[in-house]
Amino acid sequence: MNAAYVFRVRFRLDASGVRLDPREFETVLRVPVVAPDSDDDPDGWLFFRDNLWHGAVSDERHLRELVGDRLDVDVTSVAFAELETDTASLTALREAIGADLDEFNAANVDEVLHKYLGSSIRVTD
Repeated sequence: MNAAYVFRVRFRLDASGVRLDPREFETVLRVPVVAPDSDDDPDGWLFFRDNLWHGAVSDERHLRELVGDRLDVDVTSVAFAELETDTASLTALREAIGADLDEFNAANVDEVLHKYLGSSIRVTD
């Protein structure tokens, strides 16, 4: 898939014996979207369902810990910016959602996308 969840991340560096200026930094983090049919991480394609709600991070503490572990830094804030995707990847995601609407307790795919991603989808074709 050619898609990524885009987050704005603020983190702090702590070091003993030295002074840092600044000690806090901001960056943009892109987490690749796992293909719905991936054997490597069968639940990974549900990242949006497990971590986002109406285009925002659903549990910031949990996601700060997740991102902090991945980056090996103390993350002080994380905010969802958008799903950056191409048309083919969005189509694959829509098809996977549509094949299992009961999983999302929704009537249609558009409802699922809005429920979790809000209006934060950017198609880059």
